[in-house]
Amino acid sequence: MSLAAHLEQLGRPLVERQLTHPTVAGIANGDLPDPVFRSWLEQDYLFLLDYVRVFSRLAWQAPAAHLGDLVDLAQTTYHDELALHRSLAAEFDADLKGAVKGKPCAEYTAFLLDSAADYADGLAALYPCMWGYSTLGTILAENPPADPRYRRWVDTYADPGFTALTARCAEMLDEAGGDRERAQRFFLEGMRHEYDFWDVP
Repeated sequence: MSLAAHLEQLGRPLVERQLTHPTVAGIANGDLPDPVFRSWLEQDYLFLLDYVRVFSRLAWQAPAAHLGDLVDLAQTTYHDELALHRSLAAEFDADLKGAVKGKPCAEYTAFLLDSAADYADGLAALYPCMWGYSTLGTILAENPPADPRYRRWVDTYADPGFTALTARCAEMLDEAGGDRERAQRFFLEGMRHEYDFWDVP
């Protein structure tokens, strides 16, 4: 079994746990109160700005075969995902520029940026976000929320293009050849942060 497949096997129960979190369940049902999603959206916007920095830090260390993919991931995150957040911000009256990181966001981004000091560690640490959101999006898209705002969020992460980017992350993780036990530790720490991030400040 490849490293990425092994990590996904470990992570699947943790994704199932996320599905029961009130914030995720509210998105799935389309009845999450606007103030809750507004706060989450502001935090995720700040998170994604640092996620772009994580990809950029890894790109600086990347072998030639991975460089273009990491640049593409940084660009897609910066332009496509942040564009989604800006669009939704207008509908939820979110203050993206004035937002301040809450504890889950600050701890998660610090973990990712520190992990990215090592190429293999950084890929293992960021994989829970890519794979987790792709998996959540695919599951939620099977019975999408009626609210078009939440459906747009679900559709973004269920999109085949996002699935393809996630699959490339898995390939890079396998090709990086990092220590299996070490990768598992960074991956599971990332999964813990993923769950905690749903706790809206």
